[in-house]
Formats: sequence, structure tokens, C-alpha cells
Amino acid sequence: MYAIAKLQGEVKVPPSKFGLPVEEAVAESVSEKLEGVIDEEVGIILAVTSVEISGEGKILPGDPSVHYPAVFTVLTWIPKEQEVVEGEVVDITEFGAFVRIGPVDGLVHISQVMDDFVSYDEKNSQLSGKNTKRVLKEGDAVRARIISISLKEQNKVGLTMRQPNLGALKWLEGERNA
Repeated sequence: MYAIAKLQGEVKVPPSKFGLPVEEAVAESVSEKLEGVIDEEVGIILAVTSVEISGEGKILPGDPSVHYPAVFTVLTWIPKEQEVVEGEVVDITEFGAFVRIGPVDGLVHISQVMDDFVSYDEKNSQLSGKNTKRVLKEGDAVRARIISISLKEQNKVGLTMRQPNLGALKWLEGERNA
């Protein structure tokens, strides 16, 4: 889920940015520090959208940078368990499919692709159902549910497509027209 969050903190502006207007130097510094950072509470910080300096800058002993207190607004993406997401299959492996959802790739384990015996076709890089004859390959648009999240050292998001109204969008479209 995408969200806007307001954060407060001290922004360290290095001497290399002293030639810029203060607001621009602070905005660049906070963007460099936060964009791409993963925080368990806030999620993955995608962009800093605004910065407000909330006081005078301070120079600390032994540190040539100027430290400004600031409030900044950030665009984040944080996955929520049981959230239904749509994405694109970016890789097929023998153990499942990786689906790009927001800024991360989630894994649909082979056991969670569909209610059927699923086999991996290495030659064609696809997963196929034995009875349903459904095929999942790179580039397919899918709808899945988030079933597990770990935003520790590595981003790990587990997905399932074994529930009603989930799966490759082409399968769902076929079910509606049947």
C-alpha cells in the first residue's frame, strides 16, 4: 500500500552543499539519506516530497556539516498482510514465480500458484497446471494476496494465488466469460 508519512529529524548538510540555497541543500541531503531506505514501521521510502526546516542549523565539534532540524513528507510503500495486490511476473523458477508489486518482488511459491498439480517447464520458463492446463509465464499480469512479510535485511514478501478471484488476470477474464 502506498502512503504519505510525515517524519521529523535532524538533517546533516555536508560542506559540498554549502553553495546551494539552504532549503535546496537540506532537501537534497534528506533525499540522499532516506530514499530507498527500508523501515519496518514506515515501509520502503520511495521519495521525499517536501521538506520544512524547523529551526536554526548547528555546527557540532569535529563535524564540518551543518545539522538542521526538519520535518519532511515522504512517499512510502508498505506491504500489509492479507492485502490483495496486482503485479507482473518478472521471473519463473523451479520453486515459483517472482511478481513485481510496487518497489519489490514478491514470491508465489509453486504450491501457491493454483489449485492443481503445477510443473515447471524450464525450456519455456513457465509454470503449468496438470488438469487445468493453465500456464503462467514472464510478463503475465496477476492478482495475488500477501501472506507473509519480512522487511529485515532482505525484502521478502510471500504471495498466494490459490484463492477465489486471484491468479493470472487472463485466467480470471476467462472465468468471467465462461
